[in-house]
Amino acid sequence: MPGFFREDHDHFRRTVKQFVQRELIPYVDEWERLELFPDEVFRRAGELGLFAAHYAEDVGGGGGDFWFSVAKSEELAKCRSAGVAMGLLVQGDIATPVIADLGTKEQIEEFLTPAIHGQKIAALGVTEPNAGSDVAGIQTWARKDGSDYIINGAKTYITNAVRADFVTMLVKTSPEAGAHGCSFFIVPTNTRGFSVAKKLKKIGNHASDTAELAFDDMRVPARYLLGEENRGFMHLMQNFQSERAIACTSAVAGAQASLDDAIEFGRDRKAFGKPLIKREYWQHKFVSLQTKIEAARALSYHAADLYNQDRWVRKVPVELETVKIISMAKVFVGDVASEVIDESLQFHGGAGYMEESSVARAWRDQRLFRIGAGTTETMRYYLAKLMGL
Repeated sequence: MPGFFREDHDHFRRTVKQFVQRELIPYVDEWERLELFPDEVFRRAGELGLFAAHYAEDVGGGGGDFWFSVAKSEELAKCRSAGVAMGLLVQGDIATPVIADLGTKEQIEEFLTPAIHGQKIAALGVTEPNAGSDVAGIQTWARKDGSDYIINGAKTYITNAVRADFVTMLVKTSPEAGAHGCSFFIVPTNTRGFSVAKKLKKIGNHASDTAELAFDDMRVPARYLLGEENRGFMHLMQNFQSERAIACTSAVAGAQASLDDAIEFGRDRKAFGKPLIKREYWQHKFVSLQTKIEAARALSYHAADLYNQDRWVRKVPVELETVKIISMAKVFVGDVASEVIDESLQFHGGAGYMEESSVARAWRDQRLFRIGAGTTETMRYYLAKLMGL
């Protein structure tokens, strides 16, 4: 592997790879059909240290850096079910980092440590029916009432929400202040007033549960406020960078898997007297696609390296240059992965259009990448600002 990975990263990668091959791949077809994978998968991943590797030892982690998350994201993508991979990445890399950054000793002991050990399932609650990539437009709000907060509103498109034990949630605490009036809370899902309004049916990522949540005079103790009141938006923007970086490395690995599958298919499938892979058109096409994958991987690794340097080496907030490169990676990887998987499906012909084919699943699943964690259009809007345009 490239120079970013040490021997301990490679050992961890082998652990994830074995987990994927033995405990995910044999079952993903059934989980896709059921549109849910078992809670036991979270527990097993936690037992193996998949969630904890990049967290500090004092919160129950392995003391590693961001490259452990990169290795994990790449290997999970090979399970051929983006829904399973996404559910597990939300648990360890999306819903929980903000608790590590802001949490009190009590919050870490109650929520973070059990989550990274697979004993509690976590979700991140940001998107709302009327506020997607424009996070500042959220309308769920909390008002102080004695030693509690009363929260009303709704969240939607929330991964892991159907069976989550808690939701790390962004709400407005000072609605008149816009983005500067947001705060993070940890909300146990057994809180009175919390409800799963409905499980949502998606185009792809079928094995992950996604839900709409409703909050009706939900009373949350003030001890579940994460960090300072009205400082949540800034921390969310930091959290988004790790989510986007890890989504890029996962998407590149998924695109590579689809291309590898297509090439293997082409060795066996014959048309007009010889294997498809021997057709010059497709040879040249695959050379072009592999080149784009290599470029996407290089840019993703550059983004991951910058993020790792900021957060693990220098231990500072993410720099604007890092935000710029991560945003560029998300735009570029989205375009490349979509092209690679679409061409891979085309290469399979009718077989690629069948539900049972892994490339059909990848084609459906990959479409989310250009929407989730900030749409491609939003990324370009941010980039234009960062470039002074």
